[in-house]
Amino acid sequence: MNPEIETRLTAVREQTHRLLAPLTDDQLVRQVDPIMSPPVWDMGHIAAYEELWLLTCLAGCDPLHPDRADLYDATETPRPERGDADLLGPEECRRYLGDVRERAIEVLGGTDLSPDGDPLTAGGFVFEMVAQHEAQHTETILQGLKMLPAGGYLPPRREAPAVRRPAARRALEFPGGHVALGAGEGGFAHDCERPRHRTTLGPFRLAATPVTNGEHLAFLEDGGYRRPELWTGEGWRWREESGAGAPLYWEPDGEGGWIERDFERVDALDPHRVLCHVSAHEADAHARWAGARLPTEAEWEHAASVAARDGANLGQRSFRAGAAGEGDDESVGGCRQMLGDVWEWTSSPFDPYPGFRAFPYAEYAEVFFGGPYRALRGGSWATQNPVARTTFRNWDLPERRQIFAGMRLAWSA
Repeated sequence: MNPEIETRLTAVREQTHRLLAPLTDDQLVRQVDPIMSPPVWDMGHIAAYEELWLLTCLAGCDPLHPDRADLYDATETPRPERGDADLLGPEECRRYLGDVRERAIEVLGGTDLSPDGDPLTAGGFVFEMVAQHEAQHTETILQGLKMLPAGGYLPPRREAPAVRRPAARRALEFPGGHVALGAGEGGFAHDCERPRHRTTLGPFRLAATPVTNGEHLAFLEDGGYRRPELWTGEGWRWREESGAGAPLYWEPDGEGGWIERDFERVDALDPHRVLCHVSAHEADAHARWAGARLPTEAEWEHAASVAARDGANLGQRSFRAGAAGEGDDESVGGCRQMLGDVWEWTSSPFDPYPGFRAFPYAEYAEVFFGGPYRALRGGSWATQNPVARTTFRNWDLPERRQIFAGMRLAWSA
């Protein structure tokens, strides 16, 4: 038995139950938007994924619900279809999660985790993969829950990160050169984070902290959402079709100002808080308005080298982004909040690294390469600690705004 792996699996499961506890069964089966799954689908999918990899693949066990295997396959049943699918009910899903976990712990006790063994189990790889998969789905669940009307979900808020006086806004200089990127051989990483490789960067500057509400409000008040010259052609088409005139969850207060909603909280817009819920198109336009650009993935990762987690706004505690410069986290390069608060859009498409090899399945990342997806980095307040690392690569369509995403400005030197 490996107590560290069991502890990780248990901690992530406890957080899943903690997030879902405030929901009624009616809320669990409700699909709030076609781009999101009903929470009950995520529950069943988490159990089915764990069952597939830890019970079927490792122990040869038959699935508990073979007739619903395709329903919980993200490829076979796309999101718009999940609200009408014949899914297990909430109580059945709770039993499914519990039954699979009980058997998985037994399998863990009898699995050879030696580092020179089967690549799937070496060092506990597949068990860590299952834990991180569940952690990622809790963030996706929270995206859907935030779409509910104000007060529709009361998040289990805990302590916020320690706060210190916000740092002065500044840009940091990076000389570029030959740099190493990606995850090394030790420890867990997804296939798209590997292999570690070298690339060449030109000199650049990067903002020490992410863009704030106040900075984006200045963009908005300067006509940023009405000036096509600030947008890419694709971005302007999206803006016209969507009618977007402000970030998601911003609303006029009726007196010339703005309010912002965070689940049950509806507050006057805080200009010091980190901007959240903007699309890549909005981020591009804001950067152009500011005389800047979005960083590339390579620039972001190089600047984030050995970013600290201590004091970072991670782990589903505060349920909102903090003020720019808060906390005690700082990268070696001097940037703040590279992990936590909000995912940060980059200018890079989501493509494979040189020498990429899919493992253990192509559907995690490979099927998304070469398409319209844009890379994001850094993690948000909703990202659990097991997932937060400077090599982790997230991706989404550039029009998506329900994700907890903002931006950081960059300049070519």
